[in-house]
Amino acid sequence: MSFKDMVADDIHNVFLNLEELAEKRTIEYDGERYADIPIVLKGIKERDRRQLVSDHVQGLFLATTVLHCALDDLGGNQPEKGTLIRINDEEGGGGFFHVFYVASSICEMGMLRVELEAIGE
Repeated sequence: MSFKDMVADDIHNVFLNLEELAEKRTIEYDGERYADIPIVLKGIKERDRRQLVSDHVQGLFLATTVLHCALDDLGGNQPEKGTLIRINDEEGGGGFFHVFYVASSICEMGMLRVELEAIGE
């Protein structure tokens, strides 16, 4: 077995193991719905957003998080910077869908690391 084959096996058996770190969530991206795929979503962090001089809106913050999932689970579609992605908060496709902007997206050996941002109140 080659190193690349071992890494491919480890994506679901280790990194996206549902008994350890991963949870099943539904993702909507680019008009497609990917139901109950294993993902790891780091906790959402909230911080004050940077305001421009002409920006007079008060009370908004920037929420950031990092999504880890297998490229194959998104049908081979790597999210592009500036696009929208929706992720629900419970298994089975129900629940509330959080809407994020893709801040950056990196794919290494079949594993996606997608930095997400959203503006909240």
